Amino acid sequence: MEGTLFSPALEGMKDVKSEHGELMTKPFLEVCKLVLPILDKFGAAMTVVKSDISGNIARLESKYNDNPSRFNYLYSFVQAEVEIKTAKSSSSCTNGLLWLTRAMDFIVVLFHNLAQHQDWSMSQACNDSYSKTLKKWHGWLASSSFTVAIKLAPDRKKFMEVISGNGDINSDMEKFCTTFSPILQQIHKFLTSVGLDSMKAS
Repeated sequence: MEGTLFSPALEGMKDVKSEHGELMTKPFLEVCKLVLPILDKFGAAMTVVKSDISGNIARLESKYNDNPSRFNYLYSFVQAEVEIKTAKSSSSCTNGLLWLTRAMDFIVVLFHNLAQHQDWSMSQACNDSYSKTLKKWHGWLASSSFTVAIKLAPDRKKFMEVISGNGDINSDMEKFCTTFSPILQQIHKFLTSVGLDSMKAS
């Protein structure tokens, strides 16, 4: 493998913003898709997270493919749904974008933990990330399922070897976090501005 498992996502991030700084739908969804092969390496521990991410990407992609020019920019989904008052529906694209962004928040904090805390076990890094990101939005059932799944997390040393390829894994993890985090914050900021950043799991 040329570079690390993060290399494709890092490359993809270069195209996420337009020249005017607006977030583009297709490149953003592509980056989220490129995170999935990394999650594969966690095995059963990330099955639920991966399935959630895939479902939300598919929802947004389907809407985008209906009308690529109308939904070229990421926020256009939300604006269209706010206009017809369907943004708060659990099956809305707004809800899909919100949960996709929250899942990516979790992943960014997880890899930040792995880069910063060399002495932490994988489950410690996962649990800390979960408590800082997804936990407050999850109900008891989702939270319990996650806690059980994390017990299946792979050995940290083996995992790092698998995702390293022939690149500098710590450097790429840091780069991934510092590049992706401001993009995710930008989405939260927009969702907050239209009063849609605090929806909980149904």
